[in-house]
Amino acid sequence: MDDSKLLVFFLCLLARFCLSFSASDQVNSFQSVPDLEKSMYMAIDGYPCVRLLNLSGEIGCSNPGRANIVAPVTRFKTANKLAEPSALLVSIDQFEDLFARLSNDADFSRHVVGVLVESGSQLPNGSKGFSPDKKFPQAEFAPYQSGNFEWNPTGSGLMWKAYNFPVFLLSNSSTLALQEVALKNEKRKKSYTVDVADFDLVMQTTKSGTRDSGSCLREQTCLPLGGYSVWSALPPIIVSSSKKAKAMILTVASMDAASFFRDKSVGADSPISGLISLLAVVDALSHVDGLGDLDKQLVFAVFTGEAWGYLGSRRFLLELDQHSDAVSGLDSALIETVLEIGSVGKGFAQDDKAFFAHSTKESATNRTLSALKDALGSLKTQSFKISRASKSNPGLPPSSLMSFLKKNAETSGVVLEDFDAAFTNKFYHSHLDDLSNINSSAIVAAASVVARSLYILASEKKEINISVLNTININASLVEELLGCLLSCEPGLTCELVNRYIAPSTSCPSHYVGVFLGESSSQPYPGNVGDVPRFVWNFLADKTAIPSKNTSSACPKGCRGNDEMCVKAETDGKGVCVISTTRYVPAYSTRLKYESDTWEVLPHNSSDTMGAADPVWTESNWDTIRLRVYTVQDTRFDSWILLLGITVTVLSYIIIVISKAFITKALKRD
Repeated sequence: MDDSKLLVFFLCLLARFCLSFSASDQVNSFQSVPDLEKSMYMAIDGYPCVRLLNLSGEIGCSNPGRANIVAPVTRFKTANKLAEPSALLVSIDQFEDLFARLSNDADFSRHVVGVLVESGSQLPNGSKGFSPDKKFPQAEFAPYQSGNFEWNPTGSGLMWKAYNFPVFLLSNSSTLALQEVALKNEKRKKSYTVDVADFDLVMQTTKSGTRDSGSCLREQTCLPLGGYSVWSALPPIIVSSSKKAKAMILTVASMDAASFFRDKSVGADSPISGLISLLAVVDALSHVDGLGDLDKQLVFAVFTGEAWGYLGSRRFLLELDQHSDAVSGLDSALIETVLEIGSVGKGFAQDDKAFFAHSTKESATNRTLSALKDALGSLKTQSFKISRASKSNPGLPPSSLMSFLKKNAETSGVVLEDFDAAFTNKFYHSHLDDLSNINSSAIVAAASVVARSLYILASEKKEINISVLNTININASLVEELLGCLLSCEPGLTCELVNRYIAPSTSCPSHYVGVFLGESSSQPYPGNVGDVPRFVWNFLADKTAIPSKNTSSACPKGCRGNDEMCVKAETDGKGVCVISTTRYVPAYSTRLKYESDTWEVLPHNSSDTMGAADPVWTESNWDTIRLRVYTVQDTRFDSWILLLGITVTVLSYIIIVISKAFITKALKRD
């Protein structure tokens, strides 16, 4: 009797203790499966290298199979040997060394199953630079034969190769976390655990055999790269007017950049500095009265897809040939000259502050060059110069003007750049071409010269009004605001200026062209147009507009005039009706045709001189790309745990049998 009571008392005390412990630790208990997962896995923020395809094959990164890759995180050292499959953590200054070794050391590369790249805004050796593009970007589209010329001396060409392992650029916080993980793994000599990186499926084509653009488009496992360019006229072109059309001065810039990492395509100097300069030029000229009385019509175009075979400019020229609705009001025969604003953000990077004018033909561009010099002379407070590019250059640098020159060798055009014979931007098409890589004063200076030179060019037959010319000044505050909106995450696209026109889908701007969605249209569904093109369209439409006479009507349905359109409709659902000539132009390969909800690759057209070189870039379909880190145990330890578990189970069973017999005997005796 005494023994049985003692046992019952002990069991009750043990149960009460367990309940008490559980209650006291309730705050730290897991309430759900996600809570448990959160404690086990560390989600890693980053930017993936993705899989892209063309007519001849693939580039970019992908898992070798369809399963996740799980491997220990190991820091890359130039002399280290790998004994097991590893996910290498590498600093950006070692990035090119790593990939060079992967190409030359088969035994080493066999053990590399993933690469994690540390973030960092600056290289330890800043003079070295980092550019994953080629030394002559898109040389196959150049209107001259000098493919060995090095416009981009720091170029490595790494972004144009295919890799059968995932590569991630880590965020700042994830970089610190992975450095700790790698250090922990280095210290684990006799430890039974290891921290591993788990790469989710990365950019797989969904059917076997779809390893090029033609096959994946047929199987609908990819989409073509592309988006929407924007053009606008200042003042608006009244299509219904009976007045004789004027000769046009076309000013162009690009709004898309490329990078080894898809969503980290910043492109601060190349080409967003030119885009910001163009927007500032339009703003300055919009305040000038009497532009409609000048001899020439000013037209502005912002192309997208230029980093991937000049998709925007080539499609723009094709739309002009076809006289489509997207270019209604334009006539290619009336385009007298083209002035492109290229990379201008580093014009003040050297002691000698200068911009360089690269021209198509000396005789055809003398007037434009003269206008640039006259405009510079009118800026008495500015201390910089504009020089003609060296005659030893083989021709134009990589630029949209190449498309115009390929279309018509007699095109008169000038590209304004911050370099002469080689890029001053050492981070061309790199994620390091960020806000810290440019100077806002250089952008303001370039915009000042362009704005005044356009006024001079448009006043060809009239005496230039010096008093009006001197009123054309760039709003430096607007330039600073655009830099914050388009080149940083804070405030990013949530800035006041952008929110005045559109409701952006994200805060951090990325200037990757993206994929073309749906059927092409001059009035596309807003959801099929990226944040930056939608902002550019609304900004240009607003700045180049004249007020609508029908101010009482609600838009967009109330904008009934032929030349009317609705701007700022995204912000409040109402918008404002204005008279403006601003239009979207589809930007995708001229070798593609969309029909019956599918894309078809067209045979090469002999009249399209650049079509033969067109790779027809596509992006493989994919879901959300994830990366996580967690701790796993050695298999030998797992075996010991299993054996211990079996032993505990057997002992527990024996104890229960003995206890049951003891209690039964005690109760009978009682």
